Amino acid sequence: MNKPPSKRNRATSAAKSNSRETTSSAEDTFDSENPASATITVKAVEVEELTQEEQSDRLHLERQVEKAFYLAGKALMELRDRKLYRTTHKTFEEYCRERFGFERRYPYRLMESTVVVDNLMEMCPNRTQNDLVVDISAPDFSEGQVLPINEYQLRPLIPLEPEVQREAWQQAVEAAGGKVPSGRIVKDVVQRIIERTKVPNTYRVGEVCQILAKDNPELRGKGGCWGIVSHVGEFSCTVSMWNGEYSVGLQHLKSFNYLPAECEQMQSLSDRISRVYSDWLEETVKNLLQLLGKLNRPYLTAVEEKLLSVLESEYGREIIP
Repeated sequence: MNKPPSKRNRATSAAKSNSRETTSSAEDTFDSENPASATITVKAVEVEELTQEEQSDRLHLERQVEKAFYLAGKALMELRDRKLYRTTHKTFEEYCRERFGFERRYPYRLMESTVVVDNLMEMCPNRTQNDLVVDISAPDFSEGQVLPINEYQLRPLIPLEPEVQREAWQQAVEAAGGKVPSGRIVKDVVQRIIERTKVPNTYRVGEVCQILAKDNPELRGKGGCWGIVSHVGEFSCTVSMWNGEYSVGLQHLKSFNYLPAECEQMQSLSDRISRVYSDWLEETVKNLLQLLGKLNRPYLTAVEEKLLSVLESEYGREIIP
């Protein structure tokens, strides 16, 4: 009586069958006496080419990814400028943190980046924000047509003047071989430009300066305001104002050249306004305090002194050190 084939035999038979089936796609040579000499030749698998429609879809989706940071920055600027967060949050920073999980500096970096992109696009008069990158293999390609694809690449450019931003970006593109440069390349180029044009920081702690907002989104609304230098860095100063401290590049500062006694008077005035100022004050009160924050003289008139005294008695609070 014949025994049924064992499971091992069936598995072996299946393996042999599979081996025969794969010979159509591979040619094997095996020498049992010299296994090291075995060769396996595998035929290449042909990859289906993208159709014209698929190529168009891929390019469109890539562009969406590349310009995402720019669109986010533009949207944040509108949310902030129109105060569309006002019914749910007291401040823009609080809104960004709770709604998007952004740390305080990140939304400002995105907004600052959009300003730089707009400036760089001036090198490409036929380009718009809907087309942030180009095909570098195109016949009419030039370095000036390559634009950034993420916010990190733009951080080193933000403190620079617009014309220097364009110069630095063009040099970075050239250093990257005509492609979009990495953030490291941009940073290295900017560092070389700064070293070449380095001007010593002559500001002093306690000096009263005027804020020149220019194209810095973080300083928007503070143009013409005065502040007091609390820290002096290599290329920027920390300036204390009645509603907070700000890191300001040297190009955004202008000294009032006050005497030491006048600087002390302005420090006292800043402390007084800080005790009164808050985001939830009535609009009329906030406007008055902001006008005092734009004084271009180191003293208050008699009327200004009376008005501030009234506000101090009504809204004054102690500053927590």
